[in-house]
Amino acid sequence: MSKRRLSAEDIELWNRVKQTTERFHPERKEEPFSPEALERKPKPKTFQPQPFSMGQKPAEKPKAHDILPGIREQLAKAPLGMDAKAFGRLKRGKLKPEGKIDLHGKTLAQAHPMLTSFILRAQADGKRLVLVITGKGKDRDDGGPIPVRYGVLRHAVPQWLSTPPLNQMILQVSEAHLKHGGGGAYYVYLRRNR
Repeated sequence: MSKRRLSAEDIELWNRVKQTTERFHPERKEEPFSPEALERKPKPKTFQPQPFSMGQKPAEKPKAHDILPGIREQLAKAPLGMDAKAFGRLKRGKLKPEGKIDLHGKTLAQAHPMLTSFILRAQADGKRLVLVITGKGKDRDDGGPIPVRYGVLRHAVPQWLSTPPLNQMILQVSEAHLKHGGGGAYYVYLRRNR
């Protein structure tokens, strides 16, 4: 398809239309219209490699990615909601959970109501520390364009625990010690029942 050049009538029509409108940014300088401006194409930026010799260090560090951090990093950065001394004992596996729920092999639809009722019941019974076992998950990434997270329940449980009604009963969520399941389980420290 060939490009058509604008005629004098087209330019005159455009100028009349332009007079009936208001500028979005009146402080900007107005450039006169020319048909050649439409035909000018910006030059594509081409990659220009920098000279590099063997053994030389790169001039700048590569940019960090903007991907959401893993669940372990998110929990580690969460603010401390319980006593620091008790939290230290919790992380070392010195506190014994008073109850546990195993969500292995459950779907999201099955696991969510089970977890909710378990936490509500544990808090009503006056328990302070419970263990939620999710498992580490299976690698289900099929290599498609959108990556699938490793361990669906492992990522969903902390989100469920941070939303109502459960978040009102919980002081702290932390990854369990190795003797209680490590990365496949969570300690949930509950508020006192009042």
